[in-house]
Amino acid sequence: MSTPTNSLPFGLDPASLDQQSATLKPEQLLWLSGYFYGRYAAAGAAPAGAQTAMAPAAVQAAPAALPPITILYGSQTGNAKKVAQLALEAATAKGLQAVVKDMNDYAPRQLAQEKLLLVVVSTQGEGEPPISAEELHRFLLGKRAPQLPELRYAVLALGDQSYLQYCQTGKEFDARLTELGGQRLLDRVDVDVAFLPPSKQWIEEVLTNIAAEAAPAASTSAAAVVTGGAPAPTAPVYSHDHPFEARVLESIQLNGRGSTKETYHLELDLTDSGLVYQPGDALAVVPINEPPLVEHTLRAAGLGEGDTVQLDGKTLPLSTVLTEHRELSTLTRDVLERYASLTERTELRELLADKTKLQPYLYGRDVADLLAEYPTELSAQTLVDTLRPLPTRAYSIASSLLAHPDEVHLTVGAVRYEAFGRNKQGACSTFLADRVQPDDIVRVFVEQNEYFKLPQDQATDIIMIGAGTGVAPFRAFVEERVELGATGRNWLLFGNPHFTTDFLYQTEWQQYLKKGGLSKLDVAFSRDQAEKLYVQHRLLQNSRQVYEWLENGAHFYVCGDKARLGNALQLALTEVVQRESGLNQEAATDYVRNLRKQRRYLEDVY
Repeated sequence: MSTPTNSLPFGLDPASLDQQSATLKPEQLLWLSGYFYGRYAAAGAAPAGAQTAMAPAAVQAAPAALPPITILYGSQTGNAKKVAQLALEAATAKGLQAVVKDMNDYAPRQLAQEKLLLVVVSTQGEGEPPISAEELHRFLLGKRAPQLPELRYAVLALGDQSYLQYCQTGKEFDARLTELGGQRLLDRVDVDVAFLPPSKQWIEEVLTNIAAEAAPAASTSAAAVVTGGAPAPTAPVYSHDHPFEARVLESIQLNGRGSTKETYHLELDLTDSGLVYQPGDALAVVPINEPPLVEHTLRAAGLGEGDTVQLDGKTLPLSTVLTEHRELSTLTRDVLERYASLTERTELRELLADKTKLQPYLYGRDVADLLAEYPTELSAQTLVDTLRPLPTRAYSIASSLLAHPDEVHLTVGAVRYEAFGRNKQGACSTFLADRVQPDDIVRVFVEQNEYFKLPQDQATDIIMIGAGTGVAPFRAFVEERVELGATGRNWLLFGNPHFTTDFLYQTEWQQYLKKGGLSKLDVAFSRDQAEKLYVQHRLLQNSRQVYEWLENGAHFYVCGDKARLGNALQLALTEVVQRESGLNQEAATDYVRNLRKQRRYLEDVY
C-alpha cells in the first residue's frame, strides 16, 4: 500500500518538514540524509540490505565511559564555526557524543563542568579575539576563572601569518587552560589562511586520542558503507583550489576627475555557477601578480624566468609560479623567518627578536626589497619554498542576488603607493582595476560571513555606517530589503574625502531616499571644509535619534578600516549612549558591549 503524497508515516508532518528544509542547499540536504541514517544505524536499527546515497563510512558504537565532548568555537567570519561543524561530524562518525557551541552563547562558568573540550578560535587583527569570544576570553583570563583539574582539552587556533600576533587568541586560551589545571589531549595547532587541510588533520588526531581512551561497546562498527544506490548529484563546491571562472560584465570607475582615490565598481557573471550568497558575504578573488613585480623579484634573487621548480607534483616555470602561486607584494614575518634561516645575517635574527622594530620594517616592503637588501645565493626551488602561497583577497559583496540574479558586484579601491624607491600596488586591487576588462575571466568563490547579516525580522530598523569602499555591503543590504519589501527603516551614514568626486553610488542613494528605500542619509566629506568631518561626528550630531533607534531594537553596522573607523565609532557610540541615557561611562560601555553580544552591533572591518 503506497503512502499518500500529502502524508508521511510515523505521524510526520510534510508541511513542517518542507518548511524546515526550504532554506537548505542540495548538498546540505544530502549531508543530512547521511547524518540521520548514521544516527539510525548507530541505534542498531539499520535494516538488512538498506541503501543510501551517502552514509557515514564507519559509524562506530559509542565508546564506553566517555563524557560528552564540548566543541566551542569563536568565529568572526565563520571559518572557526566551519571547523567546529566538521569536528562534530567526525565525532558522530566515530560514535562519540559531542555538541557544538558558539562562545557567544556559552555561559563562561560552565567551564567548571567540562571534562572534554575542543576549542576552535580565530584571532582578529593584531591579537584580538573575535567578538563572539570576547566575554569568554575575558572571563578565562580574569580572576574568576575556576581551577580545571578534571579538564582534558585541545585548541585549534586560526590566524594569518601576515600579522605579528599570529593566532594570539588561541595561544592565550591554550596557555590559560593549562594554568588552570587542564590537561592537553594534543598540542595546540596553529593554522594559517589555508586552514582546512591542517584543521581536518587536527580533528582526526584529537578524536582518535579521545576514542582510544575507552574500549568500544561493540567490537564491530554499527554501520558500514552501504553500496548499490546511485550517488545523488551535488552542487559544485568552489574554493581557492577550485574557483569559479566568472566573466566580467562591467568595470566602472566611481570617482570623479581629480579625486585622490580610485574606486571601481565591478559586475561579474555567475550564470550556471550554482554560487549563492547573502548580503554581508564576501567574494574571494584569486589574484595574479603583475609582471613588473615578478621581474623585480627574479632580478633581486639572481634567477631566470626559465628556471623550473616543483609545485604540487608538477614541474612549472619559475615565472609562472611567482605570477600565479606565490605572495610577492607583501612581506610577512613567516617569510622573513624562513629567509633568515638561509642567510648568515645576524641583523635579520635581531630584527625578528624585536617586535618593536619588526612591524616598521615589514610595513611597505615586498619580497624583492628583502632579496635586494639581504642578498644570498639560493636556488629557484628554495625561493619558492621560502615564500608563502598567494592568498585570495576577499571583498564585501555590493549586490543582492534578489536584485541581480546570476550576478555579483564588487566595490574595489585600487591601492598604489611609493616605498623604498619603487612604485608599488595592491596585488588584487590593481589586478581588478588595471588588468581586468569586460569579458575577461576572474577566478572567484564565496566566503560566507554569518556575523554580518541583516536582521531576520524584516521590521527591524538598521543603522549602517561605511567609509570609502566600506559602503559596499550596505548597497547589498538596501537592495535586499527593497526586494523583500522589508518594513524596517534603513539609515546610512557615509564618509569619504570630497562630495564632488567621492560620493560613491550617489544617484542610487538619492533614488532610494526619494522612494523610501532609505529612511535617512547622512554624509561626511572630510576634506570639504577647514575642519575635518568624519562619520563618527555625524553619529554624535544625531545622538538622540541614534539612541532612539537602538532602544527601538535597531541593528548597528560598521564597515571600513578598523584602525581609523572601527575604534572611533565604538567610542562615539558609547558617548551617544552616555549622553542620551544618563548612564555613566562604565554602564554605557556595558550597553555597547551588550549590543555586540546580542549581535546587534556588527562589524566588517579590515
